[in-house]
Amino acid sequence: MPVFTFEKISPPVRRAPTAAASKKPRGVIRQMIDRIAERRARRTLQDERAMRRDEKPAE
Repeated sequence: MPVFTFEKISPPVRRAPTAAASKKPRGVIRQMIDRIAERRARRTLQDERAMRRDEKPAE
């Protein structure tokens, strides 16, 4: 009867951390979202100011 033996093979060692690679795209996406949010906030503020001017009673 043949005897079988299996040797344990360890997984390959990661050389570079994967977190460093994902930081750059996240930063770019975050900058884009910040720009959009800032423009939207400015637009909303301008709209509110225009509404306040229209609501003032004429004397």
